[in-house]
Amino acid sequence: MDKFGAVINSDKPVLVDFFATWCGPCKMMTPILHDVKAAMGDRVTILKIDVDKNPEVASQFQVQGVPTLIVFKKGVVQWRQSGVVQAKELQQILLRY
Repeated sequence: MDKFGAVINSDKPVLVDFFATWCGPCKMMTPILHDVKAAMGDRVTILKIDVDKNPEVASQFQVQGVPTLIVFKKGVVQWRQSGVVQAKELQQILLRY
C-alpha cells in the first residue's frame, strides 16, 4: 500500500484501473489504456490494480464494480467512473488535471 500511496501522491495525474481477471469489460480496458498511454506518454501514470489481489486498496476507495477508473492528483480523487471509458474521453479527462 505504501508504494501505491507514493504513486498516487504524484504531481501528475495518475489513472488507476481497478479490474478483475474474470471481468469481460475489464479486458476491453487494456487496449484503451495502452492507447491513452501512447498518446499522453509521461504526462500521466497509469496503474492497474487487481481487486482480487488487492482487496484492501479496493475497499479503501469503495470500489464495488469493475472496471472502476479513478484519477488521482497529489493523492486526491479528481474523477471516478465505473465501466468502460473510451480512450478519447479518458484523454480529455486527464488533460483537465
